[in-house]
Amino acid sequence: MGSRLKMLYLGSALFTALNIALIIQGFYWLFALPFALAILLLFFFSTDKLILLLVLLTPFTFKYRHAGMGFTVDVPTEPIIVAIMLLFFFKLLYERQYDKRVLKHPVTVLLILNLVWMFVTSVTSEIPVVSFKYFISQLWFVVTFFFMGIFLFREVHNMKRFMWLFGTSLFVVVLIASYKHSLYGFERDIGYFVVRPFFNDHTHYGAVLAMIAPFFVVMSFNKSDSVLRKRVAMIFFVAFCAGILFSYSRAAWVSLMAAFAGFIILAFRVKFRFIVAMMILLLGSLYVFQTELIMRLERNQQESSGEFAEHLRSVSNITSDASNLERINRWRSAYRMFEERPWLGWGPGTYQMVYAPFQRYEDYTIITTHFGDLGNAHSEYIGPLAESGMPGMLLFVSLALAVMATGIKLYKKAPTREMRLMALGISLGFITYFTHGVLNNFLDTDKASVPFWGMMAILVAMDVFFKDGSLQAENGSA
Repeated sequence: MGSRLKMLYLGSALFTALNIALIIQGFYWLFALPFALAILLLFFFSTDKLILLLVLLTPFTFKYRHAGMGFTVDVPTEPIIVAIMLLFFFKLLYERQYDKRVLKHPVTVLLILNLVWMFVTSVTSEIPVVSFKYFISQLWFVVTFFFMGIFLFREVHNMKRFMWLFGTSLFVVVLIASYKHSLYGFERDIGYFVVRPFFNDHTHYGAVLAMIAPFFVVMSFNKSDSVLRKRVAMIFFVAFCAGILFSYSRAAWVSLMAAFAGFIILAFRVKFRFIVAMMILLLGSLYVFQTELIMRLERNQQESSGEFAEHLRSVSNITSDASNLERINRWRSAYRMFEERPWLGWGPGTYQMVYAPFQRYEDYTIITTHFGDLGNAHSEYIGPLAESGMPGMLLFVSLALAVMATGIKLYKKAPTREMRLMALGISLGFITYFTHGVLNNFLDTDKASVPFWGMMAILVAMDVFFKDGSLQAENGSA
């Protein structure tokens, strides 16, 4: 044992000396070798811990662009996520089985149908190369954090670990962004940029914070946790709300209001079918009275402002606010694209490349572009309508409704109070994202996709494995 220990010390000393010499010469790659070896060991012997490590790292990732080869990668997580996806398919081909209870769940069925339709519309795409790249990038998030994640969540403590690991890293990002923002007096225009390099912009940042925040305020009332953990959960919630406030993302503000309304509805145990009926009635009323509504909105001249109340009022300004008008321009362009190809669309991920000719002069704004370099359709619903046709949009809407139905059912009937609280927090988080999805779409980014698909997997795992209050996964196969 003594000789082995000496060899370990000697090897460590040689590695350190070699690493220092290389760093002096400007070579840093050897420094990453221990981390790479650790990840490799986790990949082969403990995939569940590797997935949790990815969750912890995701809020800190940044995009690396290689101009010469024309690709962008999220460092350091994306290559590992791709490797886990390949491992999943290899296991699936080798074992030729997957838990049928998971496959039969309504959320899983709709998710698979959504992926199948995305594949079909990639084949018929205007630019197939772009669509297949987009489809594969969506697939690796779904496979890793939904299909692999479900079996991670056969243990309740892994559900909490997932949320706490992501939330802890996100809390650190909020502290960093808030400190940078405070140096400029929390000015609105500066708030758009202080979230970099971790987030693309303030709306992306606000959307992710809003999706995660409800879980922590709910868990601060979890009697199963220690007093310290409950206090930390409340601190996280307050920090996330402060981050949302100073993100100046109006969509994030509105989505939190929607989540609060959702909480009131759930607290009074309103039946889900009644909620759906009210949504249909609301949409029908908006359609019938659209002329009167538009006339009323056109009277709002309040533009974006550093004053919170004025900034919130500017949400409904469709006359002079450039951001709102450009969003309407994108939606109208998407609808014209849909009219030309109503069933198959133009192909997943192609909106930015093909929408420019569908813009009309009367819709132009001061930020209108013909180069597709300022974002996409700005909607999780209208984007699929243009890219994958009516079936694509309906499948996503159906998936959203199935997720909410599952969350509400679990909030009412989960076997333990802790699981009911988790289901409530996650369901409220989904309300924020599905509300935010009317105005923006971020599922092509890792920071939104990881919690989105992971939280969905938690709900499905609760519904499949814990129906009778005890783990039922013994006969299933991962």
